[in-house]
Amino acid sequence: MKTIIIKYNAGNIRSVGNALERLGYQAEITDDKEKIKSADKIIFPGVGEAGTTMSNLRNSGLDKLIRELKQPLLGICLGMQLMCKHSEEGDTDCLGIFDLKVKKFPPENKVPHMGWNSIKDLNGKLFEGLYAGEYVYFVHSYYAETGLNTSAVCDYILPFSASLEKDNFFATQFHPEKSGDVGHRILNNFMRL
Repeated sequence: MKTIIIKYNAGNIRSVGNALERLGYQAEITDDKEKIKSADKIIFPGVGEAGTTMSNLRNSGLDKLIRELKQPLLGICLGMQLMCKHSEEGDTDCLGIFDLKVKKFPPENKVPHMGWNSIKDLNGKLFEGLYAGEYVYFVHSYYAETGLNTSAVCDYILPFSASLEKDNFFATQFHPEKSGDVGHRILNNFMRL
């Protein structure tokens, strides 16, 4: 099985590769479009700022490629936010895979949302064998609204999408690669799709 981690101007890519290795999978980190197209599984991780990152994706043509992919793709953190329609961060039009807006947590409250928090309303293929109340690791100041494609919810100040799922596209706001046994189960579920 050929697994690709999309390389672009976002941090946290290597830690995803390390987590996959712990599970017995090998992944190549690349921005080569032909390799991405021919992969069996694709991971789109990220830590960074939406506006700059979307600009880089557009300049490289990766934005169009990602939208056209038919194999299972997992977006993580910023990757999930960029898969939504629009982000308030930099007033950025994103990939539009999920018809949801990304908003900043209310400024009067504590941001970023950082650390362990529980998830609920679990549904979809990523969460097989897991139950409401499982804890995962978050680091973010922006959140995706809940909607039709929400496959897990977290409460921090307000309810938001902890995970999204639509067709071959999957995404988590939390970092499965930093979420211990629960995160490993989620990554393994994705890899077994």
